[in-house]
Amino acid sequence: MCGRFSLSTSGNDLISLFSLDEIPESYHERYNIAPSQPVVVLSDRRVRKLDYFRWGLIPHWAKDAKIGNRLINARSETIDEKPSFRNAFKKRRCLIIADGFYEWKKGKDGKQPIYIRLKNSKAFAFAGLWEVWTDPESGEVVHSCTIITCEPNELMAKFHHRMPVILSPDDYDHWLDVETSEPDKLKALLKPYPADKMEAYPVSKLVNFPGNDSPDIIKPAK
Repeated sequence: MCGRFSLSTSGNDLISLFSLDEIPESYHERYNIAPSQPVVVLSDRRVRKLDYFRWGLIPHWAKDAKIGNRLINARSETIDEKPSFRNAFKKRRCLIIADGFYEWKKGKDGKQPIYIRLKNSKAFAFAGLWEVWTDPESGEVVHSCTIITCEPNELMAKFHHRMPVILSPDDYDHWLDVETSEPDKLKALLKPYPADKMEAYPVSKLVNFPGNDSPDIIKPAK
């Protein structure tokens, strides 16, 4: 699964990596992004503009937003079948931007946080789905999203039986192209990222508390 991640890449680098026209004025570096918080997404291949969506997908038919707490991840194998995800898979796919994520490995001193990123340290995109939900009581319109997961590669298998889908840059536009909705071709993109292009190292337990958000969190543990 993926329950915590980072995005500490500069705005200028994001513009270059994702061919953006602009980024939100409120964009700032984050080291400990947690569920229910705003995350940076690209949801339209033609409009190269990043937005903030709430992490934890709220289906349009939901009675309240709490369901999003259970839908931070979506299994790649069943996204075209599950009622919570199948419509979004057809019509509302997005890139969720990150530059690292966390898992926890059991040890004699409890669970050790592990930080996972690409060896080149560049930002990348999780495959995501998004929805629009209107609060029936307040009328508030909420854009929310979920990160798709798949079987782990050799590196990730050391820490968990799932991993987030990291898309190849060559597949970004294909994933975002909602005019192309052939399930088999889209699901073929949802595969483990090559392990030899990734690295992992232990970090401080500061990441265990969502209120902590500083560069110290991604420094190698002493």
